[in-house]
Amino acid sequence: MKYSKVLYAFPSLLLFINCSVKKNMNGSHDYKVKLDTLTLYDQSRNRKIPVAFYLPESKKAIAQQKIIIFNHGYGSNKGGDYLVYSYLTQKLASKGYFTISIQHELPTDDLLPTEGKLQVVRRPFWQNGSDNIVFVLHELKKTNPHLDYKHLTLIGHSNGGDMAALFANQHPNLVYKIITMDNRRMFLPRTSIPKVYTLRSNDYPADEGVLPTEEEQKKYHMTVQPTAINHGHMDDKGNNEEKKVLCDFIIKYLDEQ
Repeated sequence: MKYSKVLYAFPSLLLFINCSVKKNMNGSHDYKVKLDTLTLYDQSRNRKIPVAFYLPESKKAIAQQKIIIFNHGYGSNKGGDYLVYSYLTQKLASKGYFTISIQHELPTDDLLPTEGKLQVVRRPFWQNGSDNIVFVLHELKKTNPHLDYKHLTLIGHSNGGDMAALFANQHPNLVYKIITMDNRRMFLPRTSIPKVYTLRSNDYPADEGVLPTEEEQKKYHMTVQPTAINHGHMDDKGNNEEKKVLCDFIIKYLDEQ
């Protein structure tokens, strides 16, 4: 795959490269969070990729700073969906994670199919998301080589969770953990590495074969966690209690070795 240069430079990301080292990324201290947005351009696909960076503010570099890439749920191509999970992305950045949220849909894209065998007709859309993640990682390594790329975590809600699951199936060597929030169509990889966690809603079932059986959960140490939260309340529309439940589970999963 041929990669292009970014449309805009990484304005504030370079600030972290020449700083000194912080000993503990996930200590009790919470960082203030800075939001940067920019648009990348993948020449090989003639595609713009809007990206949001939720960055912990620190006078010292964060040693072995881990990366999280967040993937939003379907937003009917209206745009701006990479910013509507701020309760989670800001929380993760406040804990020291280098948190990236990718806008996967563009106004010029075809709408997500709602008819036919969805695991088949939606696959090209998930592939587009998987390719977006590959490209963002490629560009990030150029400007931020100091980050911990060996322990990348992907998080995704709904259609974004399907993208994360496809990426983990296609590029298991590039991701350490995936956490899906009620993905329903793309089957989760049956692996011990990447480590797989999934938070389930109380109102929408997953398609057959998406979730591991109890035997597979034990064999691969996969986590399937039911919740009392509606599928549509896993973004910023959820109430404070629902947001806290989701944040607490996800931070717990991130902390696990």
